[in-house]
Amino acid sequence: MNDPVAISVKKLNKVFRIPHQKIDSMRRAFVTAFKKKSYETFNALDNVSFEVKKGEFLGIIGRNGSGKSTLLKILAGVYSADSGEVIINGRISPFLELGIGFNPELTGRDNVYLNATVLGLSTKTINRKFDEIVDFSEIRRFIDQQVKNYSSGMQARLAFSVAIHAERDILLMDEVLAVGDMSFTEKCLSVFRNFKENGRTIILVTHSMDVVKDFCDRALILDQSRILNEGDPKKMVKEYSELFHPDKC
Repeated sequence: MNDPVAISVKKLNKVFRIPHQKIDSMRRAFVTAFKKKSYETFNALDNVSFEVKKGEFLGIIGRNGSGKSTLLKILAGVYSADSGEVIINGRISPFLELGIGFNPELTGRDNVYLNATVLGLSTKTINRKFDEIVDFSEIRRFIDQQVKNYSSGMQARLAFSVAIHAERDILLMDEVLAVGDMSFTEKCLSVFRNFKENGRTIILVTHSMDVVKDFCDRALILDQSRILNEGDPKKMVKEYSELFHPDKC
């Protein structure tokens, strides 16, 4: 029998060490080389556990700095956890930070091939899907320019287009609606509708409470590195608003 669980996260912990001294010159680096370095620790994730079923659309909400993006990066394999367990049953397509994995010195065309290859697509498959990817991104006119000359919206559209055309089982989306114009946002929502209808597994980090209520099967509230609650999206949005935005309730 196939495992109905797409992602299992158990007692996940992640701590970052932040140095107190900022080294901004060769001279300062030499002077401080023999001094004992001091750090402060930042608990990004603290004993986080949850499961995502196959075909489920999970929304993750929380204030800035609550650990949402760190969690997605661990699921995507960008970060490693300090302790805990992550089990992934399926192939992942991530859309994380704007332009993550893009080489700014390469053209948009080259970055399509580079990122799609990293996601496991063969050159033959990329050749077949290339026009579709570029047309969705709406930047064909600029596809042979270096990515460093792209606007943030152009980078977002291209990265999102590669991610959704990779035909992965699980999609990780971090603030995909925060960049781009209204037309791009509508395209994203159309993709979400299509994926939901086709039973794809999606984890979406977003500040858009309307998207959480309209699309998600379940929502999870993260705050100060811990899960506060999880459950029905409308109830979680209401709880989140009452906790952190009572003036808007």
